[in-house]
Amino acid sequence: MKLLISFTCSLFTLGFVAKAQQRVVAECTVAYSISADSSDDKEWKESLNSSSKTIYIKGNDCRNDLLSPAFFQSTFIDKSTGDVVVLREFGNNKLMSKLSRTQWVQMNKKFDGASITTTEETKTILGYVCKKAVLQLKDGTSLTIYFTPAIVPSVKEFEYQFKDVPGFVLAYDVKEKNNQVVHYMASKISFNPVPASRFDIPTSGYRIVN
Repeated sequence: MKLLISFTCSLFTLGFVAKAQQRVVAECTVAYSISADSSDDKEWKESLNSSSKTIYIKGNDCRNDLLSPAFFQSTFIDKSTGDVVVLREFGNNKLMSKLSRTQWVQMNKKFDGASITTTEETKTILGYVCKKAVLQLKDGTSLTIYFTPAIVPSVKEFEYQFKDVPGFVLAYDVKEKNNQVVHYMASKISFNPVPASRFDIPTSGYRIVN
């Protein structure tokens, strides 16, 4: 009986330690660099290499900024309500789309039911040991990701396809329609307080579109 109690306590302790080592991050800024493999389309490649992505998380709020030479896009997610606002700027055109939780889920339905297969391969990114995994979608396409189980974002929907990943995705590859692979790699992470003003939605200057 003593042996059984000791064994049970050991399992409980190991489980507690493993859980304690994983920290939920409720405030952070993560910058990602973007690059592409060799391509015959030099203009496309140069545009991607000049692009960047930044994630801001604060409690239940998330902002996802994508900046390229051709356009700027910001996606605001309110986890508490499920509401999503997308801002797009193309030259002098400034557009705003407001989506409900249902509409957002419908827009990203291709990612639902995706399977995650973790491999033995790891990569250290910004000091975090990240596990390599393959995200297999129902339509047959797949994404290669690297995530650290040490930290978990409070808003896992900062990228809808990563909402079921058991950690923070710090690198991933996406195959574009032209079959070229685009790489996203975290280049900087900060846990300093994010100003609440980062999540203010403009009240004018944008044309509402569905």
